[in-house]
Amino acid sequence: MNKILMVLTSHDRLGNTGKKTGFWLEEFAAPYYVFNDAGVAITVASPRGGQPPIDPKSDEPENQTPSMTRFKADKDAQSVLANTVRLASVNAKDFDTVFYSGGHGPMWDLVEDRKSITLIEDFYGAGKPVAAVCHAPAVFHHVTYQGHPIVKGKRVTGFANTEEEAVQLTKVVPFLVEDDLKSLGGQYEKAEDWASFAIIDGRLVTGQNPASSTAAAQSLLTLL
Repeated sequence: MNKILMVLTSHDRLGNTGKKTGFWLEEFAAPYYVFNDAGVAITVASPRGGQPPIDPKSDEPENQTPSMTRFKADKDAQSVLANTVRLASVNAKDFDTVFYSGGHGPMWDLVEDRKSITLIEDFYGAGKPVAAVCHAPAVFHHVTYQGHPIVKGKRVTGFANTEEEAVQLTKVVPFLVEDDLKSLGGQYEKAEDWASFAIIDGRLVTGQNPASSTAAAQSLLTLL
């Protein structure tokens, strides 16, 4: 049985706005069920462990999805989410791959988290695939492989500048995911705003936005 590590943010403050953020619920729920339904063993981790913060906007009526509805009726999945393990306690050798869910939260904690950076490098260096969706490709900001940014020369995607503009957070986030991937040497691509779009390039899987969560998870499964 394949073993997947899912990583979520523990950060709940949206910059200096006074508003809450966290992980985007669809970006956990959809991949969780893709993996669960495929019979994969799932471990969920976050920097602080325990219940990670759900971005309240992700649970608004207009953002509901079938996987979120399923999650809200699934006591077992809710228990898994409420009891995430501390990121510091996990080791890449115990898993076959890692999947990072987005939401704005990761841009403040996981991007700078030394354990997360080392973990991604350990997975990738061991020949294991790494996946991230929406804002989560930001976690590659400091990650290197053979002395170069992990995304250098790779086809990648992530939350588009135009999508960040649409949610009016361009001046709030530490940096723009699209711009950062390009500055690191990634060959950034995108579909229409809010459309499902995922890319596989070698062992790297990236998804553009919340709607890409299922496609990114399915793409990761194909590499396993």
